[in-house]
Amino acid sequence: MAWFGRSREDNRTAAPTRTVTAPETEALDAYSRSIISVVSKVGPAVVQIGVAKEVSARGPFGVMSRLAEGAGSGVIFAPDGYVITNAHVVDGAQRITVTLADGHDIPGTLVGVDAETDVAVVRISSPDGKPLPVASLGNSDTLQVGQLVIAIGSPVGLQSTVTAGIISALHRTLPGFGGQLIEDIVQTDAAVNPGNSGGPLVNSRGDVIGINVAVVQQAQGLSFAIPINTVQWVASRLMKDGEVRRAMMGIIAQSGTLPQSLRRQLHIEKEMAVQVIQVTPGGPADRAGIQPGDVIFKLDDRSVVMVEDMRRHLERMSDGTRVRASIIRVTPSGPQVMELTVVVQVASRAQ
Repeated sequence: MAWFGRSREDNRTAAPTRTVTAPETEALDAYSRSIISVVSKVGPAVVQIGVAKEVSARGPFGVMSRLAEGAGSGVIFAPDGYVITNAHVVDGAQRITVTLADGHDIPGTLVGVDAETDVAVVRISSPDGKPLPVASLGNSDTLQVGQLVIAIGSPVGLQSTVTAGIISALHRTLPGFGGQLIEDIVQTDAAVNPGNSGGPLVNSRGDVIGINVAVVQQAQGLSFAIPINTVQWVASRLMKDGEVRRAMMGIIAQSGTLPQSLRRQLHIEKEMAVQVIQVTPGGPADRAGIQPGDVIFKLDDRSVVMVEDMRRHLERMSDGTRVRASIIRVTPSGPQVMELTVVVQVASRAQ
């Protein structure tokens, strides 16, 4: 309303101006240089993955099958042509075509998928015999909330798209591919859209610290990535066996912080532990007496502060190994520490 009654020229001359200071310019340049450096380092190893999957639909002449096309992203992580992507991008694909950053289209071969973590590995060959560009993998255990991250991928088919943001939260649990809950997910506000799935989430040093997996469509600024330490473990087993066989307890769990008063009362040193959300009926944990709501803070006298700690402790165990679980359970008389013995079970994807 204050502008009413003024001429167009008056409006133009009266508009407030702001001078950008040298420190602000320097800060912007430093931020830009950081992003540019990361893109130049990782960008050549980021690929677009096109797939054709057979789908069935009922038509006027009965059920008919056809090939439906889809697309996602991936990143080359080994010089002999191994590519990480999401399981939901390539699972069931009749045909896989990998497009390099330089535009070359290469047939891809599916090495294996792991629905539990939504990780898959595809293999390609260099189109000209030269070494393929490779991204370096970082350490997701050192991530911090507020840390700068960059997402690179092919949202809605727009190859080599770059977005930036920060890590918004750690240790999330997210419904994933096939209905399983994916644990220890990284939350970020870097813009991720359909087609980004399988692409890398990168830190300011140019190391891949996560694989983008999902975005909440009804919200803005909520994107998620699988931590790279989990991805590396899964990928190594897919490359070796074509599937992941895990020693498991049969629970879904998430990391959380223990109240200081509880730690003091029960003489627990670590600030974090793992809370059981769901117990598989008839599984090892169920047979041992573990219940939803229990908090696991040790396995075989080794502290457990994240779900990843449990996975690492169990992953190399053979079927039938006995594991001593130290838990906190809330009882009518108050919280108590209990020790239960879990006989772990090794399961493959087929089981």
